[in-house]
Amino acid sequence: MKSRSLYIGAILCIVVVFGALISFVWTPFDITLMDIPNKLQTPSAVHWFGTDHFGRDIFSMIMIGARTSLAVALVAVGIGMGIGVPLGLWAAARTGGWTDEIIMRSNDLIFAFPSLVIAILITAVFGASAVNAIIAIGIFNIPVFARLTRGSALSLWEREFILAARVSGKNAIRVSVEHILPNVMNLLIVQGTIQFSLGILAEAGLSYVGLGAQPPVPSWGRMLADAQTMVSLAPHLALIPGFAIVISVLGLNLLGDGLRDLFDPRIRVERT
Repeated sequence: MKSRSLYIGAILCIVVVFGALISFVWTPFDITLMDIPNKLQTPSAVHWFGTDHFGRDIFSMIMIGARTSLAVALVAVGIGMGIGVPLGLWAAARTGGWTDEIIMRSNDLIFAFPSLVIAILITAVFGASAVNAIIAIGIFNIPVFARLTRGSALSLWEREFILAARVSGKNAIRVSVEHILPNVMNLLIVQGTIQFSLGILAEAGLSYVGLGAQPPVPSWGRMLADAQTMVSLAPHLALIPGFAIVISVLGLNLLGDGLRDLFDPRIRVERT
């Protein structure tokens, strides 16, 4: 627990999560109300982060935007883990067979289409929304967790304790759930934090091009898109949501690095 990355990442993540949670019950201003006479104000004691081109409080929008970004990324990572991990365990248990081949080639096919392309395909059929952004990012996360789980599980299937479990009469499903999964869970947790940060970036990118959360729901990516024509007039409109994205992604990456160091005994031995 001596890793600075773990502590710094945890603190940054707590700040972002706290702001998102408190936005459910309180924000300094109502973001649905426009105050045109006070538009484009710089940060002040009244409006801590200033106001946008409609006079809305940016601090309040950042708080609710954090809720949007975290929700989209969390559900998308949940979809990736919920589908990718079982597929990876199944492929490892059937390695060399047609099941393994179908799963891995399907993963290769998904990897050929970035999340933005998948989102464009989905929104072309169902329309732009946060739900469709979740589906697009979640689909892209499936092969990530499937490959990681399969690769980690393959190295365990020849271990003595797995052979003992198989000799005792346990089938492949029980061995995978009771013995393989607990031993790869630490890697999945670390990868989950990394994919969480990538999910926030993906949500911001999709919202920037208009494929994510739709108005009046605030989104950091759409705030950047709205500010791009007023950077010279009011640079805080772009700097503040950009800084919020940086803090979130940096915190999650540092947290992932810290968890990796914590779970990896070889790194702990090197540091002692």
